[in-house]
Amino acid sequence: MTAQWPVADEDVARFTAPQRDIPDTEWDFSHVVFGDDDLIAVGADLEVGTLLNAYSNGLFPMPIGRGKLGWFSPVQRGVFPIDGFHVSGSLRKHAKRFSVRFDTRFTEVMTACGDEKREHGWINDEFIVAYSELHRLGWAHSCEVLIDDELVGGVYGVRIGRFFAGESMFHRRTDASKVALWALTATMAAAGMRLFDVQWTTPHLVSLGAVDVPRAEYLRLLSEARNA
Repeated sequence: MTAQWPVADEDVARFTAPQRDIPDTEWDFSHVVFGDDDLIAVGADLEVGTLLNAYSNGLFPMPIGRGKLGWFSPVQRGVFPIDGFHVSGSLRKHAKRFSVRFDTRFTEVMTACGDEKREHGWINDEFIVAYSELHRLGWAHSCEVLIDDELVGGVYGVRIGRFFAGESMFHRRTDASKVALWALTATMAAAGMRLFDVQWTTPHLVSLGAVDVPRAEYLRLLSEARNA
């Protein structure tokens, strides 16, 4: 279904483009001990080297409490099969009113995802600064959905090898975030990406094709995609 989205060559190129070198980090997540909880570790920082080391080893950060960073690796991990996006007839019809771009308004997408009015919002200024730097260095991407030049939806995440970690998405018009996911999965499929991580599934994501896999299986898929 994803191949039916009109994929542009220049967007595919973004997912295979060289990425800039990053500084070393004092934090190494390659030896963490995975337990029975989703929360694996607390502390560290949001430097680009720390973030990429964490994602490479199956962890991602979220704030927990005042000024604390938690590093998570869900026991059941949500993933999107690259060729498994479910396109309903109504979505196919409504998608015609939107246009899609990649990597033109990354920080604006992140800011919209972190809108304080959204329930369970967790994206603060520290995260926006950190991931905007990842984007500047070529390690993070955004998919923007527009009507005319108005940003009405989007999704952003981190790319390492043929692995993409979707972080958050938002919409201001009906179906705008669905269109973002449709365009993103189609573009990743065309670029030969192998793993699309969505962290935790929700009923909404499951309805679009997301599935849960056990942590051990996820880590195997991550290793294959990261090193491809």
